[in-house]
Amino acid sequence: MNVFTPADIMIPKGIDFEKWSVVACDQYTSQRDYWEDAARLVGSAPSTLKITFPEVYLNDGGAEERIEKINNTMEEYLAADMFCTLKNSFVYVEREQSNGKVRRGLIGKIDLEEYDFSKGSGSKVRATEGTILSRIPPRQKIRRNAPLELPHILMLIDDREATVIEPIGEIKQSFEKLYDFELMKDGGHITGYLVDQKLNQSITDAINRLEDRNSFNEKYNVKDEPVLLIAAGDGNHSLATAKTCWEEVKKNLSEEERKTHPARYALVELNNIHDPALEFEPIQRVIFKTEPKKLMDALFEYYPGASKKDNGGQRIAYTYGKSEGMIYIKDAPSNLPVGTLQEFLDKYLSENSGELDYIHGNDVVRQLASEENTIGFMVEPMEKNDLFTTVIKDGALPRKTFSMGEARDKRFYLECKRIK
Repeated sequence: MNVFTPADIMIPKGIDFEKWSVVACDQYTSQRDYWEDAARLVGSAPSTLKITFPEVYLNDGGAEERIEKINNTMEEYLAADMFCTLKNSFVYVEREQSNGKVRRGLIGKIDLEEYDFSKGSGSKVRATEGTILSRIPPRQKIRRNAPLELPHILMLIDDREATVIEPIGEIKQSFEKLYDFELMKDGGHITGYLVDQKLNQSITDAINRLEDRNSFNEKYNVKDEPVLLIAAGDGNHSLATAKTCWEEVKKNLSEEERKTHPARYALVELNNIHDPALEFEPIQRVIFKTEPKKLMDALFEYYPGASKKDNGGQRIAYTYGKSEGMIYIKDAPSNLPVGTLQEFLDKYLSENSGELDYIHGNDVVRQLASEENTIGFMVEPMEKNDLFTTVIKDGALPRKTFSMGEARDKRFYLECKRIK
């Protein structure tokens, strides 16, 4: 069965794309000024800002009213005939990032029947890191009655021979250009092309060849492991929410209805993990409303093998107030420093005051941690070539282990798909 296929992709027409397209809702979660500035830039214009729920506002109260307004605005946009629907289509995307590198992607739909985010999953489409289950219900409330979905999900294939996406880019000039514009707030530049439908089957076949059993065994030096074809890169919790909502919807459908219901499929952007523009950035930790010195003392008590002197152990940087340094932890319980750190933080925060947030960018960590009663921790990025092998052999990584690029280079909302 095909896992990633063309979709009925909806593109807005007759609008200002720069005002329409905004960054993923789970970015800048501790930087309210970013979103306030985005709202000023958008003004009264149609925008994805008005049909998504930036997580910075999740705890402000009035969530039910905000969700109702989001759904109503979606209906208004549909009633106003704002979209052009590209039936059974792939869209090839080139995203120039803030560092000047160009990331290449292919927009299509994932079959949620082939995806399982649970720990130890052997499905063809899997999560790459632990899913925080408490983050799904708030997102379910937003998606449950929404007529549309807007993807900020980036999915990964391990296409070492560059057989799927790269050949499309070589002939992009023969395709219809759908959009070509600067993204707001230093988000870079994005261009989208409608892929000739004559190529649909060859693209699908190229993806399917990646799950050849013999090639899979040789590539990852395994024998009986279930084939992993596509892995979640960014937007894991949004994809998990889509899966959870689909499981709800399908209970009331016949077997025939389940085959074609739009909620069965999630619109995503597919990337090759070997694209040179893809860079794995660590997701750092900042703890607010805590006592930094007490927390640090507890960390050294929790890990007797920890030292501020280089003992050859895992390295974790810390910063609070005017203090900054390095912690080295020998005999760590996790293969990754972020897993070692997270184990301690989970235990400490279950017994002590403090609010944990996941932050992109070391400069932002330092800025936030300079405030009173705040401490930040920073780890180095993991090697992206190890991602598939680790997930296949060891299961999902610790939650919030890595991010593909900095916050401003995340996927911006742009295309839509019906889910009702």
